[in-house]
Amino acid sequence: MQTLIQAIGRAGVAVLVIEHDVGFVSEVASRIMALNRGRVIAVGILREVLRHPDFVEA
Repeated sequence: MQTLIQAIGRAGVAVLVIEHDVGFVSEVASRIMALNRGRVIAVGILREVLRHPDFVEA
């Protein structure tokens, strides 16, 4: 799955992945949107999202 998502992304196609596995997401995503109970709490690159206070609290 990871290889397929990366290949599609390299072809210039946006891919939406809904996943709880942060390790997997970090391998395939250039930008991340984190939600908590359906509300957006952080958007950005993985490093920014992981440090966002709302993400840490959730």
